[in-house]
Amino acid sequence: MIKMRDIAGAAVAEAIPRQRELGTNPYEMVLAQLDGVGKELDLDRGLLEILKRPERVVEVSVPVVMDDGRIEVFTGYRVQHNSARGPYKGGIRYHPDVTLDEVKALAAWMTWKCAVVNIPYGGGKGGIKCDPTQMSEGELQRMTRRYVTMLLPLLGPEKDIPAPDVNTNATIMDWIMDTASIFSGHYLPGIVTGKSVELGGALGRREATGRGVTIITKEVLKRLGMSLQETTVAIQGYGNVGSVSATLLAQEGCRIVGVSDISGGFYNPNGLDIPDINRYVRTSPGHLLRGYTARGAAPISNEELLTLQADVLIPAAMECQITEENAPEVRARVIVEGANGPTTPEADLILEERGIYVVPDILANAGGVVGSYFEWVQSLQAFPWTEEETNARLARIMSQSFAEVWECARERSVTLRKAALMLAVNRVAEAIRRRGIFP
Repeated sequence: MIKMRDIAGAAVAEAIPRQRELGTNPYEMVLAQLDGVGKELDLDRGLLEILKRPERVVEVSVPVVMDDGRIEVFTGYRVQHNSARGPYKGGIRYHPDVTLDEVKALAAWMTWKCAVVNIPYGGGKGGIKCDPTQMSEGELQRMTRRYVTMLLPLLGPEKDIPAPDVNTNATIMDWIMDTASIFSGHYLPGIVTGKSVELGGALGRREATGRGVTIITKEVLKRLGMSLQETTVAIQGYGNVGSVSATLLAQEGCRIVGVSDISGGFYNPNGLDIPDINRYVRTSPGHLLRGYTARGAAPISNEELLTLQADVLIPAAMECQITEENAPEVRARVIVEGANGPTTPEADLILEERGIYVVPDILANAGGVVGSYFEWVQSLQAFPWTEEETNARLARIMSQSFAEVWECARERSVTLRKAALMLAVNRVAEAIRRRGIFP
């Protein structure tokens, strides 16, 4: 079986089922957020309707010959939300609960994410409804190549550039790039990001999302006058984003008091040994926390982690984790959203009333798409950078973007989420205005 550990973007360890509140639709969250921002910006109704609707929605049937000879037909999606500021950019996820509305929501969030950090992309997203943990490497490869073949007229370095997401990784990106290159008749590294380094992937790309979360956490703590050495952190989700964030924040001096994944979690008010946990997870079944033991590490559930006594909470798992039911119990002073859409609109209102700072997903986890942008630039120019160059550029963009959002929130007396959305939506709307409506 292929290993699904090295995922990128706002992603989590393999085999993670949905932990969404029953009945919550992420696309309805997008529309609710956009309506609120539209009122704040006094946005033209026509422009608002453009932003609410994806430019293109594609559903494809993906037949695959399984290892036992039977044919299985999977459903795949690619949503291209907005291209006013550049080609579509967004990951591809493999999960049994992938839905069209989820993919539409994630594509819209990618549009705002690219705009808030001011990189020249629009938003896109893709997914296949499947259970990759029950598929062999050969089955996954055949499914990936067929899916890409179905989408090839829409993909390209200047059209739509996929990347890894939940349950996809560098190997799958390599297959996508190879398939596209075969059909184009020449090497096409710029058609995808998150590739293996051997095939043109950027050094530092895998860690970029977690590194971005770390940079943003440091920025907000600095604004609040909180010392890194005296800050406690709880992290839900211990895939690529959560584990990298935990590792880097621990190195900065923060005390990581709680971590969890779908198999459960651990809490130690005196701080967990993150290097020891990382060593365990690297070789554990499914790369999960289940079975880890250490003195002082008390078992907790995923749900319990969200209400731990900690200064900073980093939800880095899936959508809709903080809801109106558990928001009143959150004890963190700051929430830094490592995942996409982890907080429902109803929960947002509760957290705002309670004075809890929420750094929104479109800013907090944008390090992944910034890292992808760097890889894309290197692929187009055939000019690789050092990891130090990548990390320095990432820090500059993330810090500058946070400063812009923080200042906007202060000037407009709004939350950080609303400020980030206002900046992003206004940039996309202005691009549409300047380009005009064709014909």
